[in-house]
Amino acid sequence: MNKKTVRDIDVKGKKVLVRCDFNVPQDENGNITDTRRIVSSLPTIKYLLEQGAKVILCSHLGRPKGEFKKEFSLAPIAKELSKQLGIEVKLAKDVIGESAKELTDNIKEGEVVLLENVRFHREETDNDPEFAKKLASFAEVYVNDAFGTAHRAHASTAGIANYLPAVSGFLIEKELNFMGNALENPERPFVAILGGKKVSDKIGVIDSLLEKVDTLIIGGGMAYTFFKSMGYNVGNSICELDKLDLAKELMEKAKAKGVKLMLPVDTKVGKEFSKDTESKVVKYTEIPDGWEGFDIGTETIKMYQEELKKAKTVVWNGPVGLFEFEQFAVGTNAIAKCLSEVDAITIIGGGDSAAAIEKAGLSDKFSHISTGGGASLEFLEGKKLPGIECLLNK
Repeated sequence: MNKKTVRDIDVKGKKVLVRCDFNVPQDENGNITDTRRIVSSLPTIKYLLEQGAKVILCSHLGRPKGEFKKEFSLAPIAKELSKQLGIEVKLAKDVIGESAKELTDNIKEGEVVLLENVRFHREETDNDPEFAKKLASFAEVYVNDAFGTAHRAHASTAGIANYLPAVSGFLIEKELNFMGNALENPERPFVAILGGKKVSDKIGVIDSLLEKVDTLIIGGGMAYTFFKSMGYNVGNSICELDKLDLAKELMEKAKAKGVKLMLPVDTKVGKEFSKDTESKVVKYTEIPDGWEGFDIGTETIKMYQEELKKAKTVVWNGPVGLFEFEQFAVGTNAIAKCLSEVDAITIIGGGDSAAAIEKAGLSDKFSHISTGGGASLEFLEGKKLPGIECLLNK
């Protein structure tokens, strides 16, 4: 982490624009169903208030595609933030219009203003310089604390840094320290678990991790592409036929690097994609026609748990089964429970794996749960993230 943070800059009496990630799930009545991202932003906001800054917050929510849509308003976020901070968070009715200008013009030390959803403007995702400049005109310092969008070069995540001194908040600092240390200087054995549907989504990550880990555990839908590449029948399981050669290459590469690449030895298959479908556990070499693989099997769970108990650093990205359906969440829950008990640095790479852990009620048992799915994937892949590259170096 060679980037400056809020600690490295004087904010007293200054207007500070903080890009947060308040892209939180809501139910049909607009109630927030998971406040984790809001809570993760509090340390930076509280620190700025304690330092006597005038705090202006901005974020996106969903994909309103450049127009105002009531269901994507940040009003519920302002309400939740007011509750969490114990002070009124004033919501602007727009992003760079009259309301935003008036509220930011009159903000006092120790006050918080939240601008409306930045994605109500197409210019945000286009990284339009004029739009970034207008946003920047409200403040004297820019803080990026939105790790979840750090892999996007948008106006409020990257463009704005052309017009204001730019530093990171505590959340981005924490994300980079945990993930950075795991990748650069891990305590060994270092084990990575990769799940999710497709090999193609994770090619870069697998490639990058094969340079670093001692063991790579594969689960989820992408396992079936590996089985197929070995010549086995996968029934109706998800499988990328155009990636069979790639799966073979990755197995060869693991062998050449001396990395233990672990694939399921059995799998739980179902008759159809539904939560009550008939299911059974079969060997990975014996998936019947017409059946579809939805979870890792009992032998695989035992084998993976044994390996994880020996680990000192574990990075997990992607569930190992269809965890949304109770009967196919067994593998993911068993891995989560095992990891919550091991004596190791345990890092969850955001997205669905974070949701699965939240669902299992184990989130407080991990060293770090990333707030960014896509961003953590690109970071694991060794890519440069525009929202971090644009910040000032120490």
